Amino acid sequence: MQSFKTLSAAFEAQFTKRHFPQQPETLYNAAQYILQIPGKRVRPIAVLMGNELFNDIDPDAYHVANAIELFHNFSLIHDDIMDKAPLRRGIPTVHTQYGDSSALLAGDVMLVKAYEYLSQLRSEYLPAVLHLFNKTAKEVCEGQQMDMDFEKKENVSLDEYVEMITLKTSVLLAASLQLGAIIGGARGNSQQHIYEFGKNLGIAFQVQDDYLDCYGDPEKFGKQVGGDILSNKKTFLMIRTLEVATADQKKELQHLISGNTADKIPKVLQLFEDCKAGEWTNSLKDKYYQLAMKNLEDLAVLSSRKEELQKLAMYLLQRES
Repeated sequence: MQSFKTLSAAFEAQFTKRHFPQQPETLYNAAQYILQIPGKRVRPIAVLMGNELFNDIDPDAYHVANAIELFHNFSLIHDDIMDKAPLRRGIPTVHTQYGDSSALLAGDVMLVKAYEYLSQLRSEYLPAVLHLFNKTAKEVCEGQQMDMDFEKKENVSLDEYVEMITLKTSVLLAASLQLGAIIGGARGNSQQHIYEFGKNLGIAFQVQDDYLDCYGDPEKFGKQVGGDILSNKKTFLMIRTLEVATADQKKELQHLISGNTADKIPKVLQLFEDCKAGEWTNSLKDKYYQLAMKNLEDLAVLSSRKEELQKLAMYLLQRES
């Protein structure tokens, strides 16, 4: 298999272009804007890796990869509006730059463009690809709604939160790998193993993301550190702290959550430290990483063909941004 770096260069070579018309500028420039913000393009590269795990890369895999990247960015635009996020990868978000209304429409046309790419697939792949793509798109929306609902819910269990981030975040990585596997001619069990690998890796990735939101270097992380705390997100760290905190700590945390004082972030972080939530979060990340590795091990392909996916997992979980 080719390396992530090599596949990334191949993907960028055909993706780095204008995907939208020139007019109206306020719509299509907003859509193009987010695609020009530097990113790792993990999900579209996962499509190519899923294909190459089973066969030589088929040109149709690039159509699917383009669709996945457009869908992912559509979801980010809407996510940032709902979270009122000022930054995405260290750059002003689309709604900050172009306003909420244009940003909403820009996300919409990106979704339409994603389906235009899928419509170019050969008929032998199209039913299976569309079924998985549509299922995943609905699940991402369900996860986002759960995430917003949790902001108003006083108690969220660990199981509820894992279900939410599985839908909101990890199913897209899992589906990207399986979509590539479909194009590569993989059969049922192989498709399921690669999907589960992506799902568990995606959960571990989100555990890391929650951790970096609190403890990451803002210049490397590219987002406002402590943003989840300000938004009262029920992250892994928050759930763990509420679970193990003393009555006094819980009272203080609930007081901080209900307000928005200037010292909210440092005080919540101190409670996280006191409850050792950071250490627990890192052990949880390792748990899901090990599950992902077991899924990969169960996949009936040559071990040498799995090496690049193992490297991808390490790359994602050792990142600082």
